[in-house]
Amino acid sequence: MVIGFIIGCEIAFWIVLAAGLILRYPLRLPRAGAVALAAVPLVDLVLLIACAVDLHGGAIAGSRHALAALYLGFSVAFAHSMVRWADVRFAYHFAGGPKPAKPADKRTHEWHLFGLAAIAWAVTVALLGAGIWWIGDPARTAALKAGVGQVSMVLAIWFVTGPLLTSNKSGRKQSTSKMKRR
Repeated sequence: MVIGFIIGCEIAFWIVLAAGLILRYPLRLPRAGAVALAAVPLVDLVLLIACAVDLHGGAIAGSRHALAALYLGFSVAFAHSMVRWADVRFAYHFAGGPKPAKPADKRTHEWHLFGLAAIAWAVTVALLGAGIWWIGDPARTAALKAGVGQVSMVLAIWFVTGPLLTSNKSGRKQSTSKMKRR
């Protein structure tokens, strides 16, 4: 049941986002578009309720529940940026808006994305912790405890492959360019 809700919520997120942007730009109904875009968080609420009902019904918390927490964490952290990203592109293509700008500094951009990933991690760990506390039965929450370690590993890998790697490359480029100037 929970996996179906995760898939359904991901599909619903994109449908609601597309509906809001289509209403806002091609159909020129900015208020209706704003209402649709404001409904994006309701998709997450549906998933949260579905997981709570499943667990309240006595289900053993499995990796599907940990995945739902991860989905919710990343949705909370990244959804606003994704909506803004799509909005700028729709405005450019359908309303004569300015051309979307590329990030000026890759290192700053990577650190910003890592900051969002850290927020996603915090929300995910909080949801997993809340699930462990709410269920209160270690035999039923092993997957949630494992999820904390897994999402922490994802954040560590993100840090190494994102901002750390980019910062090292930028530092080498700067030192190489300084050496060429001498």
